[in-house]
Amino acid sequence: MGLLSGQNVFVTGGGSGIGLACASAFAADGANVLIMGRNEEKLNAAAVELASIEAAGKISIYSGDVSVEDDVAAAAEKASLNGRLDIAIANAGTGGLSPIMVTETSNWDEVMQTNLNGTFYTIKHAGRWMAQSGGGAICAISSIAGVRTHRFMGSYCVSKAGIDMLVRNSADELGVANIRVNSVCPGLVETDLASGLLQTEAVFKDYLDCMPISRHGVTKDISNAVRFLCGPESSWITGVVLSVDGGHHLRRGPNVEPFSRMLFGDDITDGKIDANNS
Repeated sequence: MGLLSGQNVFVTGGGSGIGLACASAFAADGANVLIMGRNEEKLNAAAVELASIEAAGKISIYSGDVSVEDDVAAAAEKASLNGRLDIAIANAGTGGLSPIMVTETSNWDEVMQTNLNGTFYTIKHAGRWMAQSGGGAICAISSIAGVRTHRFMGSYCVSKAGIDMLVRNSADELGVANIRVNSVCPGLVETDLASGLLQTEAVFKDYLDCMPISRHGVTKDISNAVRFLCGPESSWITGVVLSVDGGHHLRRGPNVEPFSRMLFGDDITDGKIDANNS
């Protein structure tokens, strides 16, 4: 019997990458786990993988979009077996690379709606179930981009920095209901979202130069930290923003300029903008 046997866990973006690794960590400790995501095919494949874990409890899926509050509310309700929710992981997110002066409002809004609003919806609705059942633990997945500037990634950076302040404020507010709220800030981790960064030699090398422990991360590096922050071992920890990045937060943001030059050209990358053209 696992340490979390009988507990109910809700993971957004649980069909792959960090979300699936987190779901696996909780399943391996005996928890019932519901994973939410937009891609039902990925969710079904992930559910089969989770169900194969020997200690796993009940495994469920919910196909929905974290940028839609009603979807998050419904998923949280489904995850709350017998009216109880113990752990929630706000992991679902999207990327964005665009110089500030040419960033479309629609792109900015999409990143904020998924990353920041999706986390808000998760804390709000998971928190409601936890409050009525005696408390719980919430962990958001932020980013090194919320800690250090990343040129040409303004919308993403701001969304992740917003998550960290939302976590601190929620921890301060929800502690009275015995709900702990923390976040983990991954550095460069081997996922589908980061594949371009890993496969572009100049950018990847620059990332490594920014890390005292000079290697990229793997999803288990993150899920181990999330599992700790949501488990009984950390029962007196809340409002923490934990960098799990090989020490990247000690130095500077990476240089992703090659992508900007490739996608937007030299003039825009160098800040040569014609104010009359949008």
